[in-house]
Amino acid sequence: MGMIDNMLYGFSVALTLENVMFCLLGTLLGTLAGVLPGLGPLGAMAILLPITLKIPAASGLIMLAGVYYGVAYGGSTTSILASVPGEISSVVTCIDGHEMAKQGRAGAALGIAAFGSWIAGTLGIVGLMAFAVPLSNFALAFGSHEYFALIVLGLVFVASLSQGSVLRGVMMAFVGLILGNVGLDIETTAPRFTFGSLELSNGLSIGSLAMGLFGIREVLTGLEEAEADTLVKFKTKMRDLLPTKSDWLQSKWAMLRGTAVGFFLGLLPGGGPTLASFISYGVEKRFAKDPSRFGKGAIEGVAGPESANNSASSSAFIPLLTLGIPPTAALAVLYGAFMLHGVVPGPLLLHTNPDIFWGLVCSMYIGNVMLLVLNLPLIPMWVQVLRIPPRIFYPLILIFCLVGAYSQSNNLFDVYVMLIFGVVGYLFKKFGYEGAPLLLAFVLGTMFDQNLRQALLISHGSFVPFFTRPLSACILALAAAVLFFSIFSRRKRKLGESLTS
Repeated sequence: MGMIDNMLYGFSVALTLENVMFCLLGTLLGTLAGVLPGLGPLGAMAILLPITLKIPAASGLIMLAGVYYGVAYGGSTTSILASVPGEISSVVTCIDGHEMAKQGRAGAALGIAAFGSWIAGTLGIVGLMAFAVPLSNFALAFGSHEYFALIVLGLVFVASLSQGSVLRGVMMAFVGLILGNVGLDIETTAPRFTFGSLELSNGLSIGSLAMGLFGIREVLTGLEEAEADTLVKFKTKMRDLLPTKSDWLQSKWAMLRGTAVGFFLGLLPGGGPTLASFISYGVEKRFAKDPSRFGKGAIEGVAGPESANNSASSSAFIPLLTLGIPPTAALAVLYGAFMLHGVVPGPLLLHTNPDIFWGLVCSMYIGNVMLLVLNLPLIPMWVQVLRIPPRIFYPLILIFCLVGAYSQSNNLFDVYVMLIFGVVGYLFKKFGYEGAPLLLAFVLGTMFDQNLRQALLISHGSFVPFFTRPLSACILALAAAVLFFSIFSRRKRKLGESLTS
């Protein structure tokens, strides 16, 4: 069958009343899981997995897929309104999204996040249908050397996330790498940086770290504000809440670049929406005519990362469906759902179960439209949240974070970690250090260590293959170029400022 015939067949499966209802249920629950800190796609999908055993395979898989890409929509809401990342891939959205909210432009930020998510998600699904097999074969060319080079590139982009000097950004990245390796060594099981603590042997929770560095920090900063009774002023008419023509002009290329970055990184195991959103933010700062706008309410800082994480959510299905390789932990749950229903994802899926393959893919079109329709009317309601007086609003954020941290593993230790890093994040902000570089390095820390060691084992301790393997060499060269350009451009800007003063 041709592409058109496959799409028609897929929509004939996805548009049955039963499958439409489960798609709607999945996207609703996914949005809710994105709004609630600490839950995320992994927790939501794991909770719902037993339910899928009671319903047909296609319906259950469509519902779980709806939860997965629905989380990317919901995660931006609390990031923009309260600087509390509902989902880890929405951490970067806090940086400029919350600044826009403080400036009375929460509606524009939420609107561009919703539209960017829909555009990127739809383009990602088009790419999934058109390039699934060849792109999966390309992703197989990535070995430990290439993954390590890609992680180095991600860490170099850390410098772009820092509003201060490159050196401060690199320092925060090193702290994040150390924190990411707290716990038992993945190969030898030897304890690292645990100081004899049993709780630390499991490592630090990314959710607690993120909510502390951003959510609790925002509460402490807000309590310090002298004019805490006037949190933000904003307009309430619907036309004033949506992105303006100027917003669209500023965001259009950011959305397309974010879509491209996210689509590529979604193919790679361990990449996914989180890495895609961080790198997209760094890319936007590199392309910006005035990088100093970032961190102060630049709408491209919302459009790019939100597009990237939704595009990555779509392309992540390519290795799962065509190779049988789940690239993220959440999609490993979906892989388990396939197996429980007796369906084996991989190269033969198109031949053995074409109804499930094409029905699932076409349901993602329907789910993306549902998410846009669901999220846009809610913008005025979400913006009204900012009318809540700070003496009530900040305690609510605190409670939200406490519940989110505890619900991750029902462990008070995660709450203590969140509170400690809340104070640390507050001190970082006071002294001009950014939390985002630390968090990205924390996410990449385990992958950095694992791929470096595997690569050195393969090459018997030699670093030469990092520079002789074509893909690895190209990525490392790009990382070096980005780092040089970042240092050079900042020094040039400082020199210009000193000459004019």
